[in-house]
Amino acid sequence: MRTFNESVSKIEESKKYLAGGVSSFLRGAMKPIPLFVKTASGSHVIDADGNDYIDYLLAYGPLILGHADPELTEKTYQAMKSGNAYGLQHDGEILLSKRLTEVLPCADKVTFSGSGTEAVMLALRLARAYTNRQKVIRFHGHYHGWSDAIFTSFPSPDLVKENSDQADRVLPGTSGQSESSLQDIILLPWNDPEALKQALDMYGEQIAAIITEPVMCNSGCILPKPGYLEQMREWTQELGIVLIFDEVITGFRLGIGGAHGRFNIKPDLVTMGKAVAGGVPLSVVAGKEEIMDLVATGRVNHLGTMNGNTMVTAAGLATIDILSKNNNAVFEKMERLTQNLVSGLRDVMLKNGVRGVINQIGPVFHMMFIQEDEVRDFATFQKRDAAKYSLFAEKMLDEGILVRPTGLWYVSAVHSDEDIQRTIEGADRVLQSME
Repeated sequence: MRTFNESVSKIEESKKYLAGGVSSFLRGAMKPIPLFVKTASGSHVIDADGNDYIDYLLAYGPLILGHADPELTEKTYQAMKSGNAYGLQHDGEILLSKRLTEVLPCADKVTFSGSGTEAVMLALRLARAYTNRQKVIRFHGHYHGWSDAIFTSFPSPDLVKENSDQADRVLPGTSGQSESSLQDIILLPWNDPEALKQALDMYGEQIAAIITEPVMCNSGCILPKPGYLEQMREWTQELGIVLIFDEVITGFRLGIGGAHGRFNIKPDLVTMGKAVAGGVPLSVVAGKEEIMDLVATGRVNHLGTMNGNTMVTAAGLATIDILSKNNNAVFEKMERLTQNLVSGLRDVMLKNGVRGVINQIGPVFHMMFIQEDEVRDFATFQKRDAAKYSLFAEKMLDEGILVRPTGLWYVSAVHSDEDIQRTIEGADRVLQSME
């Protein structure tokens, strides 16, 4: 049994000065205690107590190259030696923006910011300016950052709308959110073409954008139904609506061209973050020239002191270079490892009589304990036993395996066959103990 005495001590000290003791709400939910890290390298993390873990959390997704990749680290360091931010232009911005237009099928031009939340904010602003419309369609279970204008409450089985006047309202995702911030949001079920068509028939001429994850990664790793995204693309083109793919998770994970490259569908705009610079804080909005040029003309303000600084552009270039080596061979490796891991986890679930579903695409998958045979929509995903999976994640720590308590797993370019085998064996022991 591993001990977490140092992490316990440090979280109590941290709470004296840092609100909640953590810098992001999600980290505070980790059990038995939010872990403090001493060091990390490759696919492994060592916590403050000296416990070693195979890491499938990967900083909630960004670390597609694993921890402290030598090439990424060196190139970022060399860039910082000449100054990490100027408030002026530099060659790194030209090189990275050019490279992104080469690898992203939808990208005529790009612009940089620091987080996925900021990228989504800019994409929505561009869509509204381009169309001179205000309404935006988004979908249950999708996550597009935490800004007031897009962050909505996730419906759950215990969410009861007691007041009739709330029946058609889009509810805020947090206390303190502007009550009027979501008045232009239309919230729909995803993977439901009939619901989408009905909304388009009702509000079509008022809708500036549809924003969607091309794969619903955050909530079940649910794939689009055959033809769904293609139909969405066709309808938005007919109605002059800007189609935004939020690829903050899928960008660079499902291929160097993102999910839209993998599915061969061109959105008008795409947002990217997390993996785009291997964990260094960089996000991207890319898309059609006529929309992106609204930034160039100044019609749409795009601000940010640290946007496109030398450190993040060097990291972005290094990440693309590493992922592109040998004709993008690393993606085949990640997919093979992930398929082996998913197959092994399914086997040990079956062996131990545990009902569950694992949805996977590329090097990302969602594992859930649920009675249903398949999970293809958000309503079904909500039936999972989240508490049981959280306990599973907690017990996996004793096996030296770090996973996200919600069930979303990431595999990196540096995970190994040995990591995969150890993980399957550890999951087998945990499931035996739980049953």
